[in-house]
Amino acid sequence: MGTFEERDVDRRRFDVADAAPVLLDAQGVVTSWTRNAQRLLGYGPAEAVGLGVAELLMPEDAARVPELVERCRRDDGWAGLLTARRDNGMPVRVMVRITSALETQGPSRWLVLLSELGDAPGWDMSRGMLEQLVARSPIGIAIVDTNLRYVWSNAALARFGGGPPSHRLGLRLADIQPGLDAEAIEAQMLHVLATGEPVLDFEHVGHVRSAPFRETAHMMTFTRLDDGHGRPMGVYYTVVDISDRHRARQRLALLDRAGERIGRTLDITRTAQELADVAVPELADFVTVDLLESVLRGAEPELGPPRETDPVRLRRAGQRSLDRSIPEAVVEIGEVASYMAGSPPIRSLTTGSSWREERLDPLAEQWATDARGGRRSIFIELGLHSAMTVPIRARGVTLGVTTFFRRRRHEPFDEGDLSLAEDLVSRAAVCVDNARRYTRERDAALVLQRSLLPHRLPEQEAAEVTACYRPADELTGLGGDWYDLIPLSGARVALVVGEVTGHGIHAAAAMGRLRTAVRTLAALDLPPEEVLGHLDDLVALGAPEEGVVPDAGNQCGPQAEDADSSQAVGSGCVYVVYDPVDGRCTMAAAGHPTPVVIGPDGKVTFVELPQGPALGVGGPPFEAVEVTLAEGTTLALHTDGLLAGDDGAWAIDVSRDRLRGALQRPAPSLDQRCRAVVDALVPARPHDDVALLMARTRLLGAEQVASWDLPSDPAVVADARKSACRQLSEWGLEELTFTTELVVSELVTNAIRHSTGPIRLRLIKAGTLACEVFDGGATAPHLRHPRTTDEGGRGLLLVSQLTQRWGTRFVPDGKVIWAEQPLTGFAD
Repeated sequence: MGTFEERDVDRRRFDVADAAPVLLDAQGVVTSWTRNAQRLLGYGPAEAVGLGVAELLMPEDAARVPELVERCRRDDGWAGLLTARRDNGMPVRVMVRITSALETQGPSRWLVLLSELGDAPGWDMSRGMLEQLVARSPIGIAIVDTNLRYVWSNAALARFGGGPPSHRLGLRLADIQPGLDAEAIEAQMLHVLATGEPVLDFEHVGHVRSAPFRETAHMMTFTRLDDGHGRPMGVYYTVVDISDRHRARQRLALLDRAGERIGRTLDITRTAQELADVAVPELADFVTVDLLESVLRGAEPELGPPRETDPVRLRRAGQRSLDRSIPEAVVEIGEVASYMAGSPPIRSLTTGSSWREERLDPLAEQWATDARGGRRSIFIELGLHSAMTVPIRARGVTLGVTTFFRRRRHEPFDEGDLSLAEDLVSRAAVCVDNARRYTRERDAALVLQRSLLPHRLPEQEAAEVTACYRPADELTGLGGDWYDLIPLSGARVALVVGEVTGHGIHAAAAMGRLRTAVRTLAALDLPPEEVLGHLDDLVALGAPEEGVVPDAGNQCGPQAEDADSSQAVGSGCVYVVYDPVDGRCTMAAAGHPTPVVIGPDGKVTFVELPQGPALGVGGPPFEAVEVTLAEGTTLALHTDGLLAGDDGAWAIDVSRDRLRGALQRPAPSLDQRCRAVVDALVPARPHDDVALLMARTRLLGAEQVASWDLPSDPAVVADARKSACRQLSEWGLEELTFTTELVVSELVTNAIRHSTGPIRLRLIKAGTLACEVFDGGATAPHLRHPRTTDEGGRGLLLVSQLTQRWGTRFVPDGKVIWAEQPLTGFAD
């Protein structure tokens, strides 16, 4: 009944501490006035006494006075909100409480209590209601005096330990929570007392009596309480348990750190160790990471059903402990960790499910056996009291198992800890599997590349040659740099260095194709610029069609072959031919660093070589440069990885200065010099492959070469044979006389019969006996297989049968037909 402003209240709960009392007679006329009433409405006693109650109200409420009088008589009182009028005419909202004042003599009067509470929240709440509000609040609330001693607290605060409110009275925080950092909290209280500024959202982490073995977090606020004169009376503070939110933040932070720190390399054992490092000490006190041995090799995981009597052997890939004594009691990294078939780690490994034990049996035998002595440790000896095992699974395959232990931290692992451990391990598992797959591909590419690179450089007389190759690091991936030494006719040699764009097994395969093509073209005795021209055509033919990008991820058959071919597009190569007879050196380059020449005096120069386009991209024809090298000159051919800095970038001038300085340093041997240059310029784990080929030139002595100019007359063939026989006698090679006579006779006869111009016969003794006949013709002879009835055509067939190899090479003014015989077993 009545409006919200006229609500009846429980008379026993009305708070009269700040009320202004006024006494009315039975007709509602003021008969007594008080100081509080004067302070509230501004009227003095002389002005107020004798006024009717309607005159003290604003007009809208004055009209309600007859109704209120009737209700007071009927209900013996009334309580509600009215708008009073001050002496200056301004309105003021007041809480009004009217009750009868019983008199022993005379008529009854009315006691009116006025309180300026209309604009305050909760104006219609009694003190008892407010007491219920704070007493039954789920938030811990307490009041301390200026000495920081408890004067009041609610029941909710007891959930944090320290006993019921009655036990706290007169005590300080350190007395009831000895394990808590009370100084930090009391410092906040003192700050509030001194400044009056409230402290909001103060977060405190520690151990309270209600949870002594688990770290808890609380959010606290502090507010100063003042008396009516503004003097501080104490501090009012609230406490909220935010442990769950705090742990969630910790777990998210740990997962963020795991994302930053795990998988920074493609090394399996390093990734496993990073997992253990991240988990300690935030999650566990001791962590072990055990992987299947096949995983460490980069192979597919291999784990058959374990037999109950046979231990399962894993390989310890990583571990971390807060206590250094624990790893000494178990397995070292890299050693075998043996587990019984029914142990929790093996169950997790075989089932793919995690396992958690809050309290370990202190007498239970430890799962792993020490590989060095077969000693079994027990949990009570190591002090481990709680454990979890989480399988390392990625892409549906189990790679190993991670075990978490707690030793110093007394709280056991809970479901939240297990969930966090599974998140950590799942992230690391993907990195481990990526490292495993990369290890497999890198090993395959490295085996392929090493099988395609020369195992040893062939022996020859033209130059002392050595090479050094350093593969790229595991993040960049193995590249396609290569080198080669190819013996040519006439004691000449071809020095080749090249590089294929990209990395991985496709780059290695493309490198093998290029090297094979170069050796095939070199066998044709073509000039360097022509070799690169034909090589460019071969690479261009293997390039993919415009707009077609081959997928190198999962291919077989022709598609994979196309991927290897397209890998060669943009490759670089430098091809050098050195002739030890006269020291002439001809070279050409296709998108590749120019060779370096180190003179006998140690002076380093870079050949001014016209740079042709990279292979397969098209462009102007290749150009060659011919230089004459003194004996003892060193040629250095290298890939661009040698010029790169530690960060993989390079500037041509700076890089050449570094290379010049490294090449000028003396070394006992050419091989040591080659390795010293690579060590000085290239880090142990370079960003790109590096290949360096160094050749110290030799010149054949006059006693090793014999040459005769012959007229184009059939009668000169006999003289040529005699001259060759005399030379063989001087060299002590009489055993080769018969074959040499036949070769000379056939080659000279063919030159006289099928060409014009001068003819020259030359014998070269350098590792092999080479017989060369030069003529001015442009046609090459062809080997034929004559029938038994043919009268001719058997000369070259006999030459091919009796010599080690033979062939034709073209020179600017004609051609050279040559044949070689081995010198093995003959005197020098």
